[in-house]
This record gives sequence, C-alpha cells and structure tokens, in this order.
Amino acid sequence: MNSKYLNMLGLAFRAGKCTIGEEAIVKKIQQNKVKLLLIASDASANTVKKLTDKCNFYQVPYFVVDDRATLSQSIGKFGRVAVAINDKGFADKIASLLDESYRG
Repeated sequence: MNSKYLNMLGLAFRAGKCTIGEEAIVKKIQQNKVKLLLIASDASANTVKKLTDKCNFYQVPYFVVDDRATLSQSIGKFGRVAVAINDKGFADKIASLLDESYRG
C-alpha cells in the first residue's frame, strides 16, 4: 500500500488528533468526534464487526488498511488494530490518499 497515508497518520498522531484503544474509539464514535477510522487488515473478526457496526450506525467513514504491525509502526505504538482520526483536515487528507491507493 501507499506509505503517504502512513506518514500523514504519524503526523496526526503526533499532533494529538488521534484516538487509540478499542473502547476509547467506540466512546469517541458515540460522541461524534471521530472523522475517520482505520482498521488493521488482521484485526479479529469480532473487533472489525464491533467497529464497523458503530461506524455504519454513526455514519463514520472507515478503511481496512495494512496489518497491525504497519499501522502500529506509523504511530510509534505496539499492537494497535485501529486508529481513529478526530480532526477533519487530517481525516480528509488521509481518506484522499487511501482513495488514490485503492484505485491504483
């Protein structure tokens, strides 16, 4: 996949515009604070279902991206399966970079 979105994700995390941790992410989705959710491709089926159901109900866009190692490395944390972006500017930019990589 394209590493530009990973660089942007790292910037967003260092700027304090991200939420990590499954329960914290669910809470932020319910508060309508999440603008985009990135889920690792190797997350468990239960985790994916829980997060995507919340996203669909609260109309939050999401992408299933690289594996957890790549996602975690981009934010400098270990073993993260989901990262929520809480800032509209970062979310829009990351989504546009991901759209480009999915189109090829």
